[in-house]
Amino acid sequence: MTDRPLHAVYVISVFAELAGVHPQTLRNYERSGLLHPERTSGGSRRFSEEDLTALRRIQELTNEGVNLEGVKRIMALEAAVDELHGEIQALSDEARRKLEQTHRHYRRDLVPVRNSLAVVINAKRKAR
Repeated sequence: MTDRPLHAVYVISVFAELAGVHPQTLRNYERSGLLHPERTSGGSRRFSEEDLTALRRIQELTNEGVNLEGVKRIMALEAAVDELHGEIQALSDEARRKLEQTHRHYRRDLVPVRNSLAVVINAKRKAR
């Protein structure tokens, strides 16, 4: 795990140095909708660890030859996939809980075999 803070604390110059890019590149990525730094009340950008992770993904994709529009689409699709994985996990957990609840319900309604045989035997004797 990282020792760095998770909230937006890095000013653009420090963030650019951390990432090894020019501050203008960060501004371009923000204009393109690839990065979403927070803003102070004075309008200054503040970047977070989440922004650094996104920037590293942008760099990885552009180094592979993907243009910025392609990067934007890929990252949107990756975010959608992550969201769907979360929904699948939630639905799976809910289905598991309901299945366990159903099994508990059935176990509660089960009658021991020897008791049910006695009922059947007694019913046959009464019918004679």
